[in-house]
Amino acid sequence: MLSEAIRLTLFPAVMAFAASSDLLTMTIANRVSLVLIAGFALLAGLSGLSGAALLSHAGAAAAVLVVAFICFARGWIGGGDAKLAAATALWLGFGHLFDYLVYASLLGGALTILIVQFRQMPLPRLLVGRTWAERLHRHGGGIPYGIALAAAALVVYPQTEWMTAFSL
Repeated sequence: MLSEAIRLTLFPAVMAFAASSDLLTMTIANRVSLVLIAGFALLAGLSGLSGAALLSHAGAAAAVLVVAFICFARGWIGGGDAKLAAATALWLGFGHLFDYLVYASLLGGALTILIVQFRQMPLPRLLVGRTWAERLHRHGGGIPYGIALAAAALVVYPQTEWMTAFSL
């Protein structure tokens, strides 16, 4: 019962929180990644994930963390994005990592284009005075890439062993 609740709610809820947090504050708190890691560990234990599978999932997370840290060091992504991508890879494993990275790239590119276009037009009156919207509208500001990372994760997650176990 607990494992089903974790499978169905924790990952999607944390992804939605990460995306909204990045949109509104341009930050993804460390606790988001920590909740994902703890949730994975709990679910892996409750589901009886084999040692080999556990190592494979951890390897996917480590590989993504190394690449994401390099991207962070070069200033291409934020630290929260790097940690979120690695924690997401932990849940997805190598079996779904390629799909996740492709979706994240495509959605991130689309998001970037939309935000650049948004910055070219005057800020809509409805959004004037909204700190998050003004930050997003500022020329030269960052892109809340956590939105694309979370959306890509939610696209791929239904195909993972965590969800296909339900045969929904």
